[in-house]
Amino acid sequence: MSEATPRPRPRNAVVVLLDSLNRHMLGAWGGREFSTPQLDRFARRAVCFDRHYAGSLPCMPARHDLLCGALDFPWKPWGSIEIWEEPITVALRRAGVITMLVTDHPHLFEVGGENYHCDFTAWDYQRGHESDPWRTRPDPSWLGAPAFNRSSEHYDRSRGHFRGEADFPGPRTLAAAARWLREDAPAHERFLLFVDEFDPHEPFDTPEPWASMYDPDWQGPHLIWPPYARAAVGEGVLTPRQARQIRACYGAKLSMIDHWFGKLLDALDDSGRWDDTAVIVCTDHGHYLGERDAFGKPPMPVYEPLGHIPLMIAWPGRAPGRCDALTTGVDIHATLLDLFGAEARHRTHGRSLLPLLEGRARQVREWVLSGYWGREMHLIHDRYKLVRAPVPGNAPLSLYSNRWSTMPVAHWPELRLPPPDARAELDRMPGSDIPVIRQPYRAGDRLPFWAMGGFDGDRLFDLQEDPEELHDLSGSAAMQAALDVLRMALREIDAPADQFARLGL
Repeated sequence: MSEATPRPRPRNAVVVLLDSLNRHMLGAWGGREFSTPQLDRFARRAVCFDRHYAGSLPCMPARHDLLCGALDFPWKPWGSIEIWEEPITVALRRAGVITMLVTDHPHLFEVGGENYHCDFTAWDYQRGHESDPWRTRPDPSWLGAPAFNRSSEHYDRSRGHFRGEADFPGPRTLAAAARWLREDAPAHERFLLFVDEFDPHEPFDTPEPWASMYDPDWQGPHLIWPPYARAAVGEGVLTPRQARQIRACYGAKLSMIDHWFGKLLDALDDSGRWDDTAVIVCTDHGHYLGERDAFGKPPMPVYEPLGHIPLMIAWPGRAPGRCDALTTGVDIHATLLDLFGAEARHRTHGRSLLPLLEGRARQVREWVLSGYWGREMHLIHDRYKLVRAPVPGNAPLSLYSNRWSTMPVAHWPELRLPPPDARAELDRMPGSDIPVIRQPYRAGDRLPFWAMGGFDGDRLFDLQEDPEELHDLSGSAAMQAALDVLRMALREIDAPADQFARLGL
């Protein structure tokens, strides 16, 4: 098709966010350890973005990036949408687009994430995953109901209500999304279907035959709850045999949810939606499963297994293939706004991917910032990744928010983010005249989990020559150039002054 007669843009979009999806374990990126035939099926009709990176971590900050389009972690940790910003669903409503959320993600309905779902036209919450307080007692009628009593009382009470594979939250979520595509989508001129599927996030709990698929010799209950540890085997948190079992249980969860993802692809096939609908498959972050002897998402630098994440987009009229342009989560927000002709009314940081998908550009950004609030700042630029650690004392460190909340921990109900105190001041967020509370912290203050723990110092890796990040180049001439780019990037997003100070910039 000539440039003079460009193909019309898609009318609709489907976004499937699979939580904790490890890029290096997918067939599209050479993974062979676990079976992902349905994600591979999708990849064969999609553009696979080879340099897509997490921005704000972990779960809810990443969703803030995607749904609000503004980097979260330079200003605050896990928390709600702020009063000076709006989710993309509000902008799409102004543009006449129907928005539907189908999810089993419990954090969207807890303190710290409770207002992300509110502005969808409608939402469908499939209950019972991880920390979801769904049931007050186990199902007493099923003799085969498992009794776990391991780490999560909420999940233990819910688990007995899953009598077969189709009763698990992940399968229910993808089945509900497929049903919406078949039954409800035809009634709408334009729509966004957002499927926030919490699998393969822990607990890595699956029924047979999935549960034993990758570790058939394991004896006893499966290890479905991974520790969050930096040196899990080295420090005796896990034995090597337990580490293999946990990794196998993740693989089982990955393969099971891959199978049910195929039901959504079937619905797209049956309804003929590939011709008028953009389909985006993404994640928030990966999950360490023994890489660098780490498990979970512990306080440590964001290495490639956690931060280098998959992004696949099936775009009508665009041939499948690879894209090596640098991208990040806020760019998905910008892409959806561009696709639907909508505008955000608050400061955002994304770059639309339409120029890449339509062949009008080879790149849309030169750098990505990534990290957890209060920890290292990561810059991905050109062929390098810079890990900038804070100065001793990690100060000054401030939290900017008017929605004072963070992730609750079910088995520590008294653990809460302390409210602002006498040190707090009123400040401003970039692009907003609304006063915001700035709460400074000092050594000894109680901080969110990911901001705690020590730091390993600065690192610089040449990702092109050293993709496993084994050789630190922070003493080389390239280090100063990377620091100069980091200063420029922080200035471009109007990062708060205390970030420059605590990072020694």
